[in-house]
Amino acid sequence: MSSTDLPSVQAPQVLPKVAPVRVAEGERLRSVELPGITLNIRSRPPERTGLPPALYVHGLGGSSLNWSALMQLLADEVDGEALDLPGFGDSPPPDDGDYSITGHARAVIRYLDAAGRGPVHLFGNSLGGAITTRVAAVRPDLVRTLTLVSPALPEIRVQRSAVPTGLLALPGVAQLFTRITREWTAEQRVRGVLALCYGDPGRVTEEGFRNAVEEMERRLRLPYFWDAMARSARGIVNAYTLGGQQGLWRQAERVLAPTLLVYGGRDQLVGFRMARRAARAFRDSRLLTLPEAGHVAMMEYPETVAMAVRDLLTDAGGPSVGADGSADADEADDADGVTGVAEMAENAGEPGVGADGAGESARG
Repeated sequence: MSSTDLPSVQAPQVLPKVAPVRVAEGERLRSVELPGITLNIRSRPPERTGLPPALYVHGLGGSSLNWSALMQLLADEVDGEALDLPGFGDSPPPDDGDYSITGHARAVIRYLDAAGRGPVHLFGNSLGGAITTRVAAVRPDLVRTLTLVSPALPEIRVQRSAVPTGLLALPGVAQLFTRITREWTAEQRVRGVLALCYGDPGRVTEEGFRNAVEEMERRLRLPYFWDAMARSARGIVNAYTLGGQQGLWRQAERVLAPTLLVYGGRDQLVGFRMARRAARAFRDSRLLTLPEAGHVAMMEYPETVAMAVRDLLTDAGGPSVGADGSADADEADDADGVTGVAEMAENAGEPGVGADGAGESARG
């Protein structure tokens, strides 16, 4: 068992019935059963046939809903799918209870292998950014380009506002927080999430806020919600302590795919100062900085992010970058490389549409 793995727990055999997840107009949902996991997949039919495939991976406490706005804007560029990680959204917990970065990365790889859609344009936000970084490093054959929005890569000096999220990783803290906040309404919780994750919570429309409250109410009825949160938070903390080939910064250096990095100047969970370090680490990278954005720029400024993605896809046109990459997420071979020079671009962005979905309630 690696240091990123947690003790196995048996997933509940019978899960309670809760309200169905919201499906935006034009989206479809389906459930995919794979060895040890069942994944909920959200998709939007592409505007024309033959578009290259894309996969979107959300962060801690989030779901595939976090990508609805961007997925719609890019429907004329890619054939997009967004998954709910095991234990989040409408995906049940994994059979082995493994919520480590390696476990989540293995779930993404397992899906891509089974679907046969690779290589894909891969997207990740926060925890999803750490997961997709690992996927791109160990399975370059599956990734055509990589877009990371506030990726949760290790920081030596964590922001004070991110500390409560990290504390979820400590045994018993999630249960304590549940007791302390027992009387909080879903509306209060959502307002707290938006204040933490958005640079300006006022950008969320009234409809988006109502949808977020409904989603929060649904999630709180799931008996495994806090366990998935706590174990995934612990997976992030454990991944931050790893060195050598399993270290996330080392794996970032091994990514071959052209990479777009998006950082928000008002991000309270991932330090804005990490943007330039990330641009140096990923060998073929470009950087979009949004001074007014928070932790979920693809929800807060989807139009600006979509424009940057279009530029990435245009410049990366042609066959996928990749290698044979047969290793699983915890079996990476050594790779050497010289860090490339990042293409730096600063753009405050024009006001985007209000975001739907509940956002994230913790780091990732």
